[in-house]
Parts: sequence; C-alpha cells; structure tokens
Amino acid sequence: MNLEKLNQYISWEALNVTKTDVAEIIILSFIIYQIMVWIKSTRAWNLLKGFSVVLVVLAVAAVFHMNTILWIAENFFSLGITAVIIVFQPELRRALEQLGEKNILSSIVPFDSSKKEEEGITDRTISELIRACFEMGKARTGALIVIEQSVSLQEYDRTGIPIDSLVSSQLLLNIFEKNTPLHDGAVILAGNRIRSATCYLPLSDNMKLSKALGTRHRAAVGISEVSDSMTITVSEETGSVSLAKSGRLLRNLNQEQLKEQLESLRFRPEEGRKIKLWKGRSKNENKGV
Repeated sequence: MNLEKLNQYISWEALNVTKTDVAEIIILSFIIYQIMVWIKSTRAWNLLKGFSVVLVVLAVAAVFHMNTILWIAENFFSLGITAVIIVFQPELRRALEQLGEKNILSSIVPFDSSKKEEEGITDRTISELIRACFEMGKARTGALIVIEQSVSLQEYDRTGIPIDSLVSSQLLLNIFEKNTPLHDGAVILAGNRIRSATCYLPLSDNMKLSKALGTRHRAAVGISEVSDSMTITVSEETGSVSLAKSGRLLRNLNQEQLKEQLESLRFRPEEGRKIKLWKGRSKNENKGV
C-alpha cells in the first residue's frame, strides 16, 4: 500500500505536470541560457550589471515605501525599453543574424552533411595563401583577404569588382601590388576561388583593439564580428601577418600558425562521406595564438 501511495505522489498526474510542461521548461531553459551567453559576450553584460543595481534600489524602495522613486521607475520603464533597443541595435541585429545562421534541425538532430566539407578549401589553396601572404610581408605589401564560410558576404561583394578565379599566389601578389587598380580594399574568397577584389568592409568599433592598428586590421576584425569569416591581414608597415575571426585578432603569426588556423577550413574527402552522430567540440575554433 505504501508503495502505491508513493507512486501516486510522484506520478505526472498527481503533480499535474504534462509532457507539454516539461517541453516548455526545456525550451525556456535553452532560450534563457543562450540569452545569457549572448549578453556575456556583448556590451549588454555591463548593462545587465547596472540593471541589477537598479533592481536592488527598487527593492529597497518598495520595502521602505519610497513612493516617489517607485513612481519615477514605473514611468521610466517604457521609455527605458525603447532606449535599450536603440543603444544595442547592432548587438540585437547580430543576435538575430546568428539565430538565422544556425540550422535548428541540425542542432536538435546533429548530423553532419558532406555539403559543408565540399565547400572547404584544399591544401593547394592553403599553400598558395601562405606563400602569397609571407611574400607580401617580406615586400611590405599590405593585404586584406577574407575567406567566406557559411555566412554569405555577397553584400560586400557588390562593393568590389568580380574576379571569379582560382586562388593562386601570383594572382594575389598582382592584385595587392602597390599602385595597381585592384590593390585598395579587400579580396573575398569563396572556397578555392577568388570571387571579388577592392571590396569595402565594415570597421570594428572595439575599443580594446590596439591604437597602433590601422584601418586594414579594424576592417578585418569588423567583418569577423558580423560573419563567421576568417580574414588574413598583411601589415604594410611591419610586414606581419595576422588573422581575424569571431571578433578576435591573432597577430604576428608565422607560417605554421597560419597554416594551423586555415586547416580548420580544409576539405577532407574521407570525412565528407561520413555521417557524424554528434558534433561535440569538433567545430570549436582553434585556440588563440
């Protein structure tokens, strides 16, 4: 009898919890977690800390019946929401873009397809990029090379001149040669082809970037903030090679370090035929150098 009562207490019916309620809890937990991760990685983190202080003040005001403070807070709330949307418009837009970039079905049922593998770059392309970048570095020739991934960069393609050619070190050297018509701006690569040149990129407004960095490096970080692209930068002043991804700039790379970063984009035919049941950490970016 006691066992039957215990089963009755812990049953779904006795708790009045349905499968729909469980699903809602899981979905809301996932959404709240993603929002917290997004807030942590943007300027909204400082806003959240400031908002927490305001909530503490309002709690104290409610306990001690400070009606004037509560009245001001009540009337300011609707205006504050509008102000937050205006101030954090770039971050909110990027969050929606990231939501659109993700394949919800593949997140729930994480099977890898061979399509993305087929869009990767080959060992030949990696070798040509490394050769071109370090030859330009020796000659103090500035360069900006964007490698498109899953996020389309066609809106930036339209600002440049179409090329549509296989990647080669000779072509890249010719494009970025000083005083040539195509040297000013960025080159955009799609897979193993140079798609366009003289493209204009958005500049990063990250105040943590070194003041010694010029427009070329800020453009590299800027495009990595609004897409999942990788951007190789060759400094005209120092000849150093850097790589921007996910809003971070990896500076002063040598050939092995650059190759290691680019190999994450490499096409592996043997993997393209496999179906991975779990992505796990395989898609995490490489550690910063």
